[in-house]
Amino acid sequence: MSTTAIISLILAYFGILILISYVTGKEDSNEVFFKAKKQSPWYVVAFGMIGASLSGVTFISVPGLVDGQQFAYMQGVFGFFVGYLIVLFVLLPLYYKLNVTSIYQYLEHRFGKVSYKTGAFFFLLSRVTGASFRLYLVALAMQYIVFKQLGVPFWITVVISILLIWLYTNKGGIKTIVWTDTLQTLAMLTCVGVAIFLIANKLEWSVTEIFDKDIFKSKSQLLFFDDVNSKTYFWKYFIGGIFITIAMTGLDQDMMQKNLTCKNKEDAQKNMFSMSVLLVIVNFIFLSLGALLFIYAEQFNVSIPVVDGKTRNDLLFPEIAMNQGLGTGLAVTFIIGLIAAAYSSADSALTSLTTSFSVDFLNIEKKEVSQQKPLRKKVHIGVSLLLIIVVIVFNSLDGSVVSNLFKFATFTYGPLLGLFAFGVLTKRAIKDDYAWIVGLSAILITYGITSLPESIIGQYQFHWEVLPINGLVTMFGLFLISKKQTTHIG
Repeated sequence: MSTTAIISLILAYFGILILISYVTGKEDSNEVFFKAKKQSPWYVVAFGMIGASLSGVTFISVPGLVDGQQFAYMQGVFGFFVGYLIVLFVLLPLYYKLNVTSIYQYLEHRFGKVSYKTGAFFFLLSRVTGASFRLYLVALAMQYIVFKQLGVPFWITVVISILLIWLYTNKGGIKTIVWTDTLQTLAMLTCVGVAIFLIANKLEWSVTEIFDKDIFKSKSQLLFFDDVNSKTYFWKYFIGGIFITIAMTGLDQDMMQKNLTCKNKEDAQKNMFSMSVLLVIVNFIFLSLGALLFIYAEQFNVSIPVVDGKTRNDLLFPEIAMNQGLGTGLAVTFIIGLIAAAYSSADSALTSLTTSFSVDFLNIEKKEVSQQKPLRKKVHIGVSLLLIIVVIVFNSLDGSVVSNLFKFATFTYGPLLGLFAFGVLTKRAIKDDYAWIVGLSAILITYGITSLPESIIGQYQFHWEVLPINGLVTMFGLFLISKKQTTHIG
């Protein structure tokens, strides 16, 4: 597929996004930008959130996990499902009861201003890190496919990517995101469906025969109970998955802001349950695609791409989609799916970061009405520039993108998990001024635990269980600075 054709596809796709932005952003107000006036249909939010939950990480990296882990990732996905149920029955009712714009306003109600700012700070740190990793991953794939051939430096690819996001989110904000996410989810799922069909056809299999093939079965072991020291051990993945979802969805302004655009709590709960069921199915499909990609690579002698001397399983999907003669249809849907994967999470991250900083740190809702919109627009630009800088910095880091993403997340979301859990599960008040010290200390202590030498922990490998450990350390610290009280909110 020619470079000109790829660029034309990119421009056409963004033309559609900007058109959606024009329709949804006619009323350029903070109420629309932050809450979409609470008028979003729950089923539209549910479908769109699938794309936001998957993002470039699932689209590119999860298929690549099959090479070393087979289908072990599904153990975490089962944990995700349980986590969504907890968010549905515990956190959503709490947020709707308090009628918050930023979910971290709960911490002010429960503990005080310092806890509130501490929670919001850890969200900003977590989301900037997570969004930047996702953007980096897909920008890297775009660089590999098209911009490298044009001699465009990586940093320009990043600037262009975030500029395009800014263009279609600067007016409608979360209202625009709800609808663009729907388009982006459809694009990603279409791409995966086309890829599975064409690869199976090339292997001379029907789609229904895939799961009966011995070579497929050899790459699709689902449950791992044998080695407690391994990262793929079931209970590590499953329990970690529960807390990953509670923290990275239920305690994340990005994900919850979309839920809070629903008309009422009941619609938001319908949305959350529908999405949780669909995500289990969709993740299994992505892993099935991963198995097919490696089977295809083995049978047709396709080399896994090497970038800067490093083998990149992340790039096997784009290599096969774009360079192995499977047809223009797959190339076209892959490019559109890749763009969708990049922007389904990045655009909402930009909006939620703007919301959180404006509401949690600048107290935008308490300022004169005439000052609110200009301030929000300045924050939106500032957050865009920050993401550009962080993505470029990440380009110099080593390691698997998925591993790094969740490694950072388990540390930075831990204090949030501890703060909310202590608030919901106990009736104790804390010495609010010390909340930030507890949060930072929990990260350092948890990092120390995970860095213990082999002489102490043997062959044990930490994985997603780092997050609940971090949360427990935070809760213990909060207990040390707490005292009994008779009533609490939550």
